[in-house]
Amino acid sequence: MGMQTHADYRLSQLEELESESIHVFREVAAEFEKPVLMFSGGKDSIVMMRLAEKAFYPAKLPFPVLQVDTGFDFPEVLATRDEWVDRLGVRLIIASVEQAIANRIVVDDGKTSRNRLQIGTLLHVIEEHGFTAAIGGGRRDEEKARAKERIYSHRDEFSQWDPKNQRPELWNLYNARLHPGEHMRIFPLSNWTELDVWHYIGHEGISIPSIYFAHQRRVFERDGMLLSESEHNPLQDGETVSERTVRFRTVGDLTLTGCIESTASTIDEIIDEISVARLTERGATRGDDRFSEAAMEDRKKEGYF
Repeated sequence: MGMQTHADYRLSQLEELESESIHVFREVAAEFEKPVLMFSGGKDSIVMMRLAEKAFYPAKLPFPVLQVDTGFDFPEVLATRDEWVDRLGVRLIIASVEQAIANRIVVDDGKTSRNRLQIGTLLHVIEEHGFTAAIGGGRRDEEKARAKERIYSHRDEFSQWDPKNQRPELWNLYNARLHPGEHMRIFPLSNWTELDVWHYIGHEGISIPSIYFAHQRRVFERDGMLLSESEHNPLQDGETVSERTVRFRTVGDLTLTGCIESTASTIDEIIDEISVARLTERGATRGDDRFSEAAMEDRKKEGYF
């Protein structure tokens, strides 16, 4: 009598992460009156778009997508954003920092970074449209403050985050109750790492901005980071531009987002590179997170993602 073989129905780690995130998206659509998905065109928000697409397929996404535009975004990232929006036929809301300055919603004092001015711009749009849940791509491995997050992150009527006053989350049960004026930030990628994101992009064959891969770029060094030459980035005394082979681990405001020297031009090469990296992508290349140990936590308390 031959041995009986059983099919292995266990999910891989990536399939488990995907399943959990899809569950979160469906819960949000079922529980909240007016959700919105934050979509910058960066790798994490693209993975979220794919997960949302799978969660509701063959229907369209049951909520709009929102980008907070600093005016200093990489053109390659905006092009990818538009491709996704066109393909999925979703409604794109663009909250412009430039417009918010012009309308005196936020004040440009010449010292505050555009990234910080995103906070007031975002809060104004959430209030204006009455969004009750904003879905973002924050991951716990990115940064210390984000490691304190729940998947459902409660914000009070002033849109502030109190890390000591978050709700318990047991057995994938999420508390979506809100008082008038409050809203929830939702983080479907909470349990993903940077490596998981790249494995998923490779597994799904997802199209992402070209600047994540090695390319030639004119850069200069500032505060230990390589920044892009640009009219938005005037050189300071002693800084010189050189052409190097680089790629970006994270994309954001080009005046603050550094690149790394790298020859990784395929997803497999990027995975190999990240596997041995000692610094998180934000710690290595995001100027706005390097002001202090608590820089991100301070911004999150004010209403940042």
